[in-house]
Amino acid sequence: MKSIQKLTAVFAIFLLTSCASVRVASDFDKSVDFTKYKTYAYYKNGIDKVEISDLDKKRILRSIDEVMASKGFVKSENPDLLVNIFTKEREEVNVNQFNAGWGYGWGWGWNPFGFGMQTSVSTNTEGTLFIDLIDASKKEMIWQGEGSGYLTKNTAKKDERVKEFVSKILAQYPPIVQTK
Repeated sequence: MKSIQKLTAVFAIFLLTSCASVRVASDFDKSVDFTKYKTYAYYKNGIDKVEISDLDKKRILRSIDEVMASKGFVKSENPDLLVNIFTKEREEVNVNQFNAGWGYGWGWGWNPFGFGMQTSVSTNTEGTLFIDLIDASKKEMIWQGEGSGYLTKNTAKKDERVKEFVSKILAQYPPIVQTK
């Protein structure tokens, strides 16, 4: 019985840490010399179309400014790069049913007494943030990063969560070009 409790505890810790992390990926144009980009501005037309609250939009843009400054980029009226964002959101519903009473053991199976089954339903919102970097002179996308993870409705933790998304996405810029 103790081994089941230990296994359950390990699984719960794994589940909590996997839900809290941001999964990231990026793609880029392999023919681009990323060292030539030093300045940036936001692509206003794209930013205006993002369907999130203005407060969340400000959080994202403020975090992008912080990360870009830490990478040596400067905001400019005549930029090398245009930064665009867009988001996706989906609701995830989790239904768990387990035997909590009399019957023949844990897990799936037959409960001859017809009682003791408990069902729990929870919902999580998973969001994806895309950050596009566009060559300002050519008007071509040169890099795209995306981060997916669970969102929070706790306003005290939103800034921290947005910073986590943005910093993990932009950690992949500039890309490391593999040479053969």
